[in-house]
Amino acid sequence: MELEVKNVKKSFGGKEVLHGISFQVKSGTALGLLGRNGAGKTTTMRIIMDVFKGDSGEILLDGKPFEPAKERIGYMPEERGLYPKRIILEQMVYLARLRGLGKSEAVENAKNWLKRLEIEEYANRKLETLSKGNQQKVQLAATLVSNPNIVILDEPFSGLDPVNSQILKDVVRDLIQDGKLVIFSSHQMSYVEEFCENVAMIHHGQVVLQGELKQIKKEMGRNQITLVCEGSTIEETKQFIRQRFATMVQVMGNTREGIILKLQENCNKESFLSALLQAQVKISQFGDYEPSLNEIFVMKAGDNQ
Repeated sequence: MELEVKNVKKSFGGKEVLHGISFQVKSGTALGLLGRNGAGKTTTMRIIMDVFKGDSGEILLDGKPFEPAKERIGYMPEERGLYPKRIILEQMVYLARLRGLGKSEAVENAKNWLKRLEIEEYANRKLETLSKGNQQKVQLAATLVSNPNIVILDEPFSGLDPVNSQILKDVVRDLIQDGKLVIFSSHQMSYVEEFCENVAMIHHGQVVLQGELKQIKKEMGRNQITLVCEGSTIEETKQFIRQRFATMVQVMGNTREGIILKLQENCNKESFLSALLQAQVKISQFGDYEPSLNEIFVMKAGDNQ
């Protein structure tokens, strides 16, 4: 199964907020849909869900127009969408039946998910009596109660402590392994890096970066290296490199332990390392630089863009 968002545009009040969004995601993989607040992520997800229509463009499933009403979709919005004053199990069963499950299957699925997320003791409680974290887990259980093939998660880790975050991480991994098609949106880049083979980054309503995350990191780290010098602070290392090796490398920044350097056009990694050794520089770390997704996000969606 492949879902394709193809050149989708959307305007509100005469202002265009999506300027031709395009990306693809396949079953058994998770796509990280990234962007700052207001970038257009939630609007895109709602168009996929057919909450409202795009002004132009297409949503395709296996090359044919996508009809959400005919598919089992689990959508977890960033804003909680359950009824705070209703019994948890009752509303989960209600939602499952709306999505086509029979009563017995709906009850069984609801109980299984509450148990899986370690909140079965709250089945007969009102949602409003639970902590923020447990309400988030109920929201996830309600998202998955109908055994959807397409799962869209918008900031699913919001409000979760480390223990509950681990439970949710295990669930997301299982969804991917079970062949579900997952679209995952989060500002917590470490989670995106854990789950997502591919990313699509939206900035001011347009896709500014997309593709396989490993390849993106490789390309954005091309001709850059990290250097840690024994017995020197980061600032001392930067000053030394600028003074002695400005014709070979350019100082780009630093990591926690050392500095990031970009090789000049007339220089390669081997010749620079040889020059460092000839200068009797005490090296404790030297290697290719691979930017984190958080660094890539700042570069592509920062205020200077």
